[in-house]
Amino acid sequence: MFAEIAFLLYVGHLLADYPLQSDHQAAHKAGCGRTGWTANLAHAATHIVTCGLLLIAGSMALGWHLPLVPAAAAVLWIGVSHGFIDRRWPIGAWMRLARQQRWAAHGGAAHVDQTAHVLALTLAALFLAV
Repeated sequence: MFAEIAFLLYVGHLLADYPLQSDHQAAHKAGCGRTGWTANLAHAATHIVTCGLLLIAGSMALGWHLPLVPAAAAVLWIGVSHGFIDRRWPIGAWMRLARQQRWAAHGGAAHVDQTAHVLALTLAALFLAV
């Protein structure tokens, strides 16, 4: 069940991060003030809804009986962790700590960002599969 949950959550992540993310959200989600926080929260909410709907679809199609509270907690974790990572400073801090400033300057931050998101999704899938 872990593989199926992880796959659905990853598909949800890709949908919410690419085709369902507006240009405004992408440009402002790390910004300060109301505009930045609004864009960030809207983007995180898109992840919550998309991943939640895919878990419901997976439950119906595959006959899962996921407990409601743990499933809601996992989806909430996805939204909160996604919003935190997308503030961008956590990735910048990690890359400075790991001495990856040159890689960050040449596009590496996007890869570290996506890796952090996949880690959060994997933790959610492990939590639900146990």
